[in-house]
Amino acid sequence: MLAGGLVACGHPATAQAAAAVLAEGGNAFDAALAAMCAATVAEPMLASLGGGGFLLARPSTGRHQGQSLAYDFFVQTPLHRRDDGAEDFFPIDADFGPATQQFHIGIGAIATPGAVRGLFEIHRDLGFMPLRQVLEPAVTLARDGVRIDSMQAYVFGVLRAMLDSRESIRVRFTRPEQPGTPLAEGDVLRLPELADTLEVLAIEGDDLFYRGEIARTIAEECRTGGGHLSREDFEAYRVERRRPLGIDFCNHQLFLNPPPSAGGILIAFALELLRDGGFGEWGFGTAAMLDRLARVLTLTQRARVESRLHELDAESVSATLLDPALLSLYRREVAGQPSTARGTTHISVVDRDGNAAGLSLSNGEGSGYVVPQTGIILNNMLGEEDINPHGLRRWPENARMSSMMAPTLVLGRDGSILALGSGGSNRLRSAILQVLLNLLVFRMAPEQAVASPRLHVESDRVSIEPGFADAAVAALARSMPKAEIDRWSAPNLFFGGVHVACRDAAGRLTGAGDARRGGAAVRA
Repeated sequence: MLAGGLVACGHPATAQAAAAVLAEGGNAFDAALAAMCAATVAEPMLASLGGGGFLLARPSTGRHQGQSLAYDFFVQTPLHRRDDGAEDFFPIDADFGPATQQFHIGIGAIATPGAVRGLFEIHRDLGFMPLRQVLEPAVTLARDGVRIDSMQAYVFGVLRAMLDSRESIRVRFTRPEQPGTPLAEGDVLRLPELADTLEVLAIEGDDLFYRGEIARTIAEECRTGGGHLSREDFEAYRVERRRPLGIDFCNHQLFLNPPPSAGGILIAFALELLRDGGFGEWGFGTAAMLDRLARVLTLTQRARVESRLHELDAESVSATLLDPALLSLYRREVAGQPSTARGTTHISVVDRDGNAAGLSLSNGEGSGYVVPQTGIILNNMLGEEDINPHGLRRWPENARMSSMMAPTLVLGRDGSILALGSGGSNRLRSAILQVLLNLLVFRMAPEQAVASPRLHVESDRVSIEPGFADAAVAALARSMPKAEIDRWSAPNLFFGGVHVACRDAAGRLTGAGDARRGGAAVRA
């Protein structure tokens, strides 16, 4: 096995943790797990062992050699909904600056976490290095501390209302000399309890979380404090191994996160709408390109609702949304009259042996509840409107929740491989789509593909980053007269954070971390 590789993710310290593991002989999957745990320290408002996520993997050796694999370790709704009126569940506003979004937090917003079980199951299947060695960089980071950068300081500001919700989280992430004021750029964050937890997990295994003291503590807090989870929820949790959704596009084979999650299928749907439409001939940023892209994003949003994704199983949703008749209908709409129509981090790794991993992890905005003596912030996924299509407080019992998270692998016919994905809630699918188009249609290098401006369409609002020509934006406004055109003054994490790692046919490694989310790319 060749040592080394490249990682692209949301924080330099996260990337360095993965690079250290690669340099010591770990494979891409060891590195992705090392980065995942380091992200819970360096990106604590976006990533936590109290949340869940997905891994798309392409092993180059071993029993899964040449197969694309999808691991679903996202959160599960509780087995039973409490109906005694004692639910701890309340709204907060996340303030992005130019826009705000409402979320619900509290103990009643916690779904069963999958991150710890995912960590262990993935390592058992694909890891090469001992788990204690994989976790060592995160343990050191949590104990020694990480300096808050501008991106994380911004996220603390966005989620200030969540940080103010409970004393247990306020004391960890606000300034001691200014109680209630979030940590600022340059402050040092230390999480010694989390360091201890990671060390003990490496020794005792995932049963500590799902059958031991941690599960007992959370279940009791939910019983007395207004939550839904019980010991049975933790004991019943399982990682789901799925077959990725595969499509061909621009002479590449794409593997996307499959249903029941929605992000991958919607990206596939959008790519089908753009196939054979002359999209690449117009050039990046032209009026025609923006018009077509905005219409496709609009129709993809409509398809998400009309196809009732949340009610279909994996086979049915693929057949329904990618059905040729439906695609034909939507293609006619794209070519016809003008249309009128949330906290995540991602890690991409390729190694010198050709293994590739795309891992997305989310804690939502966090419930505000920190498990005592562990440093683990639990998720608020039951309070996320984006992934509760039936409505808040109307989630089905004992169901794997859907997500927009869409780790993606791209295989070239020449043997090249790249991994990418994004944070950004409902906006991440449009971010990944646009970076894929930049890479495969406009043939940009990873750095340019990630840095180029983006747009996002939702309801009657078209949000646009700076960098597109005024004339092209004006033409878009004329073609969508009923839409509100919202021009942002600077690139923003609102538009996702796409991190790309690539190994070309000759074995050369390139990549890019998205500056919108403080991203970094590091070669080991």
